[in-house]
Amino acid sequence: MSAEGLTDEALAAIAGRCRKWIVSIGHNAGGYGAHFGPALSLVEIMTVLYGVGVRQSPDQRLNSERDRVILSKGHGSLALYAALHEFGYIDQELLVSAERDGTLLPGQPVRNRELGIEFSSGTLGMGLSFGVGLALSARMMKSERGVYVLMGDGETNEGSVWEAAMSAAHFGLSRLIAIVDVNRLQSDGRTAEIMSCSLRGMWEGFGWDVIALDGHSIPGLRVALQTPISTRPRCILASTVKGKGVSFMEDAAEWHHGLMTEGQFETACGDVGRRASAP
Repeated sequence: MSAEGLTDEALAAIAGRCRKWIVSIGHNAGGYGAHFGPALSLVEIMTVLYGVGVRQSPDQRLNSERDRVILSKGHGSLALYAALHEFGYIDQELLVSAERDGTLLPGQPVRNRELGIEFSSGTLGMGLSFGVGLALSARMMKSERGVYVLMGDGETNEGSVWEAAMSAAHFGLSRLIAIVDVNRLQSDGRTAEIMSCSLRGMWEGFGWDVIALDGHSIPGLRVALQTPISTRPRCILASTVKGKGVSFMEDAAEWHHGLMTEGQFETACGDVGRRASAP
């Protein structure tokens, strides 16, 4: 579908379908389970990013001037795959194969430009450095393409993130946008208990413009992604709820990765079905 002219209501409907895809695909992947929580917190971010933010489309997926989207938080892959399907990059047959043996859509994304996947992720903390390189190369080529890097707040424990942040500010990479999914949980527990810091203070201290917002607010995300660039790189701190939309997963550390029982699957389907149909 074309993202041009999408209303907030249309984007909300897409987000609702993405949640349904995440629940069904993660459950059908089999006995290894899936990263439900990190994907569900990303849904509105991914939806508005592809619906409003990036300058690219399925029929221009190999155009050198396309904007780049880097999912550094690779364990949120189901949100990426669902969004790529909803916006026409991958078909349903491929989508439902995600996380199964032999699929092109494994649990951690593997770079495949034909499918709209720009970056192979897995090891946390690497995506922003990759984004800095892409932004520098765009400048050298006199290109106006933007680079969007999606990270988790737990991922910012990695020192490589701050080395990249420092270099991006030093080089004035104004077309580099970092989006941090601030769901306050990581695989080992509460982010604030594992490594406490002021994310806003850190990013601003490294010389970035910072926008803090509700990461589930489609109007707020739209405004942030359409805010004109300055002379500095920009960080969007998107406050979210891990497992958003599924009652027993919301703000629950154990659903960073998990395997649903059939009963839990029925509950989750009811939850995302109701959320998807709500105004």
